[in-house]
Amino acid sequence: MTKSFVARAVLCLVVLSLLVPSLVFGHAVVYPKASTTGAYEKYVLRVPNEKDVATTRVEIHFPADVRVSSFSDVPGWQLEVLTDSAKKIIGAVWTGTLAAHRFVELPFVAANPKTAATLVWPVFQTYAGGEKVEWTGPQGSKTPASSTTIAAAVEPVAASKGASTLISYAALGIAVVSLGLALRRPDSSRGA
Repeated sequence: MTKSFVARAVLCLVVLSLLVPSLVFGHAVVYPKASTTGAYEKYVLRVPNEKDVATTRVEIHFPADVRVSSFSDVPGWQLEVLTDSAKKIIGAVWTGTLAAHRFVELPFVAANPKTAATLVWPVFQTYAGGEKVEWTGPQGSKTPASSTTIAAAVEPVAASKGASTLISYAALGIAVVSLGLALRRPDSSRGA
């Protein structure tokens, strides 16, 4: 297989994963579902409340090969950052009140791993009555963990680089000719 074939296959998989409606609309999901290696990405944990009692606590554990650097404030929610003994951020806990049939988005920024990977985001949702749902299962289960596919950025095909260069030169040529025509002096030898 050629490198461009693999890159196109990965791009197709990413596009399909974004276009196909997800079966996990009601689950805790981290977006985006696909990102590039080594990128600093703004991730958003979206948590819906499908119960008749409020969600009061949301906890996420970050994959080991992701480096989380910052969080956004979310009105009505308090953030506790979880770190290990080396002070690396390994998780976060938000506490607040999410009424029934509402959702909350909890943003954070992280550096992706430098190699292709599938990031799995375990999330724990606690309700006012004490019930806890663990979004940690495999895909297709009743309580699946969200995942993000990390792949190398797809480089433009060489032919399209050449085509864009050709288009740029053509546009420049048209602009020069247009300027020349606009600045041309009227010919005084022609009769009025």
